[in-house]
Amino acid sequence: MVYQITEYSKRQAKKLGVKIKPSTNPLKKIDVFKDGKKISQIGAIGYSDYPTYINEKGKKYADERRRLYRIRHRGEDKDVGTPGYYAWKIIW
Repeated sequence: MVYQITEYSKRQAKKLGVKIKPSTNPLKKIDVFKDGKKISQIGAIGYSDYPTYINEKGKKYADERRRLYRIRHRGEDKDVGTPGYYAWKIIW
């Protein structure tokens, strides 16, 4: 199953100056590109993310899942260029 990239994720990627495409890795959701070069793969297939939760369960539920994700992954938003950074910024 190919992950359907949401408008939310596209907007977030644009803010970061990167482009995103469905991942070529069957275990990942998104490939992240900068200047035409793949720099990261993010989002494990089988796990939901913020835009998926919004679509399936509503914004209130998604906001709570985001809060818990950010507790578990605290600090990854500071480690620029890592897969955790891009996951935090693009799909969470």
